[in-house]
Formats: sequence, C-alpha cells, structure tokens
Amino acid sequence: MPTPPSHRERLTPQMLRYAEKFDDRGEIRWLPYLMYFHAAGHTSGTVNTDQLGFRFSEGPDGQRASAGRPPAGGPVRLIAGSSTVFGIGASADAHTLASRLWAKHAPSTPWLNFGGRSFNSAQELLLFTFYRHLLPQVDEIVLFSGFNNLGLARLPRWMQGDEGAFFNGHDYFAQVEAAKEQQRRASSGRRLLGRRPAGQESGRDETVPDLEDQIAQAVDRTVRHLDNWKLLARGTGAKLTYVLQPLAPWVRERPAPQEKLLFDELDGLADFGKAYGDICTIESGRRYADRLREGCAGIGVDFVDLNPLLGEALAADEWLFVDRIHFTDEGHDTVAALLSDVLGLN
Repeated sequence: MPTPPSHRERLTPQMLRYAEKFDDRGEIRWLPYLMYFHAAGHTSGTVNTDQLGFRFSEGPDGQRASAGRPPAGGPVRLIAGSSTVFGIGASADAHTLASRLWAKHAPSTPWLNFGGRSFNSAQELLLFTFYRHLLPQVDEIVLFSGFNNLGLARLPRWMQGDEGAFFNGHDYFAQVEAAKEQQRRASSGRRLLGRRPAGQESGRDETVPDLEDQIAQAVDRTVRHLDNWKLLARGTGAKLTYVLQPLAPWVRERPAPQEKLLFDELDGLADFGKAYGDICTIESGRRYADRLREGCAGIGVDFVDLNPLLGEALAADEWLFVDRIHFTDEGHDTVAALLSDVLGLN
C-alpha cells in the first residue's frame, strides 16, 4: 500500500519545488560578499529567476520584470527583505508580495522583488548596494524584514561578529577552519608562525545571549543598516518604510486548522519552537517591535509593525501561513492588500 502524502505534500505541494534549489537542502549558489543567492536563470512553473537570481514579479496584462530586467524608463517601486519577500510559499511568481502589489493592490507603478532567501539585514543592504545601478528611478522602497536578525541573534556570541550572524555560518566557519588547518600543516615544518596558537579553540565564547540581549543586538544591527538604507534612498529620491514582517506566533495565539497541521508536522522534522525558543510569543514580538519603532524614530525612518494589524484583520480559521514565516497564495494577497492600505499606496 502506498504511503499517504504528508500534510505538507497535500496542502502545500509547491514547497517541494522550493526545496529543490531554494532552501538549505537544495542547491546553494555561493557568491563573494553576499555569501549566497538564488539560482540564476531558473525556469519552472513555480519560481522563475533572471540572469542574476532575482525573482520575476508579474503585473497587469502579463507584464514581467525583475531587478536584472527592469521595465524600460521607470519609475519602479521595490519591496526588499529576505525569503518572505522572495516569495517562498507562493505557488507561482504571480502570487508573491511584489506581484500582488503590482497586479492588484498598488498597480500605478511596477514593483520589483528584491528579496534574498535567508538574508540578514547586512546582506539585504549589500544586495541593494550591488545592484542599484541596474534600476531606473526608484520611487518607493518597502523593507519588509525583521525575523532573521532576531533569530540569528540566538546563535553563540563567537558567531555574531560586527554585523551579526548569518545562515550557513556553521558550515562557513568549519570550511575556513579546515582550510586554515591544512595551511598550518603544510607550513609547520618550515616556519613556527604557521602553528595553531595554544588554546585557540577553547577561546570561543559559546554562550547564547538572553532574550533581552537578543532583541538589543537585533535592533542595533537593523537600525545601523537601515540608516544606510536611508542615505541610499535619499540619493534616489525614494520614500523608505521599514515593515516588521508577520511571524505566525506574533500574529495570533492559535493558528488556523491547516496551519496547525503543517506546524506540527514541520516540528517533527525540525522543532521551530526549540530552535527559536522564547522569541516565538506575541509578547516577545511586541517588545521587539517597540524597540524597532524607537530605533526607526531615532533615524527618521517610517516604521510599521504588521503583526497586530494582520491579527485584527484575520478570521480565526483563516489560513495564512505555509510555515511560521512564509505565506500561502491567499496570505500573500491579504498581506499585500494590508500593506497597500497601511502605507497609502495605489
């Protein structure tokens, strides 16, 4: 007798397509400076990327555009961030936030997808810095982000550095250490300077910051990078808004029935609650939002916490998430509509 499909296969079959090339189990395209970015020139019924790896967005009448293939003449609007902006969970390019804004909820100007899967705020900033020269006039930038910086702040202190930890960091540091060790062994017979200093490994600080320190670190890094976004946006004449992205446990206490099935099944594979612990409560989300709001006010950047607004807009059984971070097609449309309303877009 064949094995019955999992809840994920039954409810969100598109997630199997993302797993092929667009998550940590798939094909990672390693790049200098950014660390990694999406597969370039990828074509499928679910995800399509341009020659640089940016996902296409779709507008009215079948129009398509991307950062690498922007509309001629401009102007454009950008929605930037990490995997939620990239559109993990959408069944096709037409259902990402950029596409729903362009095609329906704020169609007056094309929207480009500047999302980078698994990016922290430093990588989000670098992505815009590296590819801004390809764009026509930019009228609006919505930076839709926030969870990754806080989640990564839970990693041991030795991984944090000046700009924060990053995903795949353990693999990166392990590879660097292996290369250094190989170099030491090759040079140890020729010069003493190549030997490993005594106690080098034991000097790593393996402590994990507590929740208050995690929030403080995440906010500090976000606001520092956002201050640079502000300077870049001012140079292009674009309006900049920072939106704290929705996270399922920050939106409402009880998930919709389909969400509970998916969350429970995913927790059996990788326990989200264990990995992210006490940041996964409404109270923690509000504390984080309050600190971000203060930081944004201090540098003169508009801030919106979408979590309570989305919670108020949803029916109790309304299915929004494919996992705790990424949206269904209906979820993308609901969030795009709310963004348009809250930010006064058209």
